[in-house]
Amino acid sequence: MPTTKSITNYYSFNNRFAYGEKSGIFIISLILIKILINNNLRSLTMRYLIISLSMLSLLLTSTAFGKGHLTYGVLMKTLSNPFWGAMEEGVRDGSKEAGVAYYLQAVESDQAAEPQLNVCMTMLERKPDVMITAAINSTILLPCLKRANEAGIPVVDLDGNLDHDIAKKAGVSIDFTIGSDNEAAGAQGADYIAKELGNNASGPVLVIEGLSGNITGQKRARGFANRIKKIAPGLKVVASLPGDWDRMKAANITNDILTRYPNLKAIFAANDGMALGAVESAYAAGKGNDIIIVGVDGNSDAVKSIKSGRLNASVAQLPYLVGKRAVIGASASLNGLKLAKFQFVDTLVLTKEVIENNTHPLMKFVK
Repeated sequence: MPTTKSITNYYSFNNRFAYGEKSGIFIISLILIKILINNNLRSLTMRYLIISLSMLSLLLTSTAFGKGHLTYGVLMKTLSNPFWGAMEEGVRDGSKEAGVAYYLQAVESDQAAEPQLNVCMTMLERKPDVMITAAINSTILLPCLKRANEAGIPVVDLDGNLDHDIAKKAGVSIDFTIGSDNEAAGAQGADYIAKELGNNASGPVLVIEGLSGNITGQKRARGFANRIKKIAPGLKVVASLPGDWDRMKAANITNDILTRYPNLKAIFAANDGMALGAVESAYAAGKGNDIIIVGVDGNSDAVKSIKSGRLNASVAQLPYLVGKRAVIGASASLNGLKLAKFQFVDTLVLTKEVIENNTHPLMKFVK
């Protein structure tokens, strides 16, 4: 099974080979024309022969440069979140490396499910060669993606928002999923909290999930809960509530739980926006230094908060790499390479120490 790295190398070689082939045809064209000009050929037959060969070479050149020019449709949730901005940057660089064009669309928020379906349908009308989609939930885009399959357009699940079993029942075939291992990310959050509080620590813990019904938030919450139960059984998850990826809602949830559990030990939030909302409420209640708070994503706002000593940690996804590898993987698949159905990109626990040391090899991909 080829790795993402081998796909990258394959495309780097393929582009160099194609460029050399095109350049050679173009040079032949110029040589033939130069022969015609320099020798002032009088033979009508020879003139026609060289002109014909020159025109054929130029035609082949233009065909070679246009051959296989593919366009990918990329549908993201929103660009208002820096996480998706970093992913767009990766898509752009991946498209350059794979030698393909793309157009990108998004909706105004990561809760706008119905508008995203409408945007997907509009994108489908443009007949892209591949559709790379980050669905807001597991079901909203399925009617659109089924139509894509029926039109022979492969579907790539960007950021792991589609449930393969549900998609299959709806008649949707997913070429591959690429993103973070969300259960593993949740487990990393639990590992950090257990390390900070100690494996023998006891007390209540709050989990703030994502949008209700969204598989990404569910997997992170499940990964966290399973891991914390195993390594620090005295830390009890007293509430696991959907925060809808919303900072204000997460702040309100934190306020409510602090009223019921004033001795709250830790909070795990399924993204950084919600984690930052929890931080605000914790500090407003005078408990900011008493509660370990961990988010997921590693976005720029979270990094600033970690540096300032407010947010304790974030399990950083690497959206730039996810976006880049999604495009390169799609191109490799179109060219006949068989990919694993799930392509996972590493995650990294960001703490103040990790950020300040800046020695971890994955830090260069933290945007």
